[in-house]
Amino acid sequence: MRVAVVDIGGTSIKSGIWEEGQIREVKETDTNAGQGGEYVMQTVLEILERCKDFQAVGISTAGQVDVEKGEILFANENIPGYTGTKIRERIEGKFHVPTAVQNDVNSAAIGEAHYGAGKGAPDFLCLTYGTGVGGAIVMNGEVYTGSGYSAGEFGGIVTHPEHRDPGTDIFSGCYERYASTTALVQRVKARFPELCNGRDIFARLESPQVREQIDLWIAEIVYGLTTLVHIFNPGLVVLGGGIMEQEYVIRLTAKRKLLYHNKWVFATELRNRRLVWGIKPGCWALPGLPVGNMRRKSNKTVSCDERGIAGKAGNIPFAIHAA
Repeated sequence: MRVAVVDIGGTSIKSGIWEEGQIREVKETDTNAGQGGEYVMQTVLEILERCKDFQAVGISTAGQVDVEKGEILFANENIPGYTGTKIRERIEGKFHVPTAVQNDVNSAAIGEAHYGAGKGAPDFLCLTYGTGVGGAIVMNGEVYTGSGYSAGEFGGIVTHPEHRDPGTDIFSGCYERYASTTALVQRVKARFPELCNGRDIFARLESPQVREQIDLWIAEIVYGLTTLVHIFNPGLVVLGGGIMEQEYVIRLTAKRKLLYHNKWVFATELRNRRLVWGIKPGCWALPGLPVGNMRRKSNKTVSCDERGIAGKAGNIPFAIHAA
């Protein structure tokens, strides 16, 4: 079976074909998120048209997702007008194949739980840092989505109440305004206009002035993690996103004490793998969706049977493990 898989992010859309246990035809397309949700949806449809001859589609996407309807319940202004987009309906209506849609960080957590840093951990948190900050909660081996599919929106934690102005910006004073990769670039660019992306910034790491700004940004990452660790007391925290490829970020974060009585051990896994599929004979997988008989419980957890699951893993996730 050929399964077309698409990961819709704020910066890029990654796509490929799963067939015979392998990912093939992997491509990356600019999201151009600022042009709005309909533009992004049209881009996805065009990508799928080029895939040809697939029998199913799996979508991993930014935003809060109603996985039963396959539509976006809410998306912030990183993709204007994306809220309400009926992804499953649009794809199934055009291509007439079964389609599954899942939140991107939930997909990441599913991938990590079975193939990466979260393997063997029944309880852990997963956060990704990019255009914003996304999160997922795994409890007793299951992704917890809350009563309205929006649990784990860690980017909305208020870390700077003195900057709150929800009438102007609902995320003002919130974690993702200070800890995302976007926040790092804005912070550094304000002082060094020639540094316009994370790669350029870390190329200047030896500059004391640039490193000072990076260190302040890493402190913002730790503020949010400290709050989450004290709320959930997880056995593991898995961090992903392209910025986590920077060894300096991992090393400096590792030095920060998140919980007063814990010793923390860091490990990196699943390097440079955006999409991970778990396939066993007789079943097929979609990114971010359990393989087999998915069942929904009253507390909106996602579970699956013994045949396996599929999911997306971050670029270079790392684990913070309570030793």
